Amino acid sequence: MRSRDHRAHDPREEESSMFEWIETTTLAQTIARSLMLTASLSAAHMLGFALVTGGAAFANLRLLGLLFAARPANEVTQPASRGIAIGLAVSVVTGALLLSGRASSLIASDTFQLKMLLLLLAAGFHFTCHRYVSGRASVPIVLWRLTGAIGLALWLGLAVSACVFILFD
Repeated sequence: MRSRDHRAHDPREEESSMFEWIETTTLAQTIARSLMLTASLSAAHMLGFALVTGGAAFANLRLLGLLFAARPANEVTQPASRGIAIGLAVSVVTGALLLSGRASSLIASDTFQLKMLLLLLAAGFHFTCHRYVSGRASVPIVLWRLTGAIGLALWLGLAVSACVFILFD
């Protein structure tokens, strides 16, 4: 008869061991040991983030009526959304590579968790609600303004949390 372990299973232990394993991979250790590689990835990460924040500013300020108000919203928001998508792709790939060398400590950081939550909320809002509203000419102006304000607040929150993360973590 086999004995059973009756201790409660803690899923955080599996997550922790997964992030510790990531840190031991050759790729993660190569990045962690190379100042030049880390600097290059950080620069690319910032360029991606600049595309994201620039596109978000254009798209949301247009819905708020503060930028290119005479132009149809789609003329501004569609190219801005492409910039956001490209910037997100660059930032996610470079961010994952930068994270790999210190995954377990970053995942435990409240600031990092907030940054990731705001990233998911901002991107999710932009590619669903924002896209829907900006693609419809018949939407009431108050809904355009509200969408622009929420989108801008989410992206600015992400930018501030990223700065706090860089400065204090």
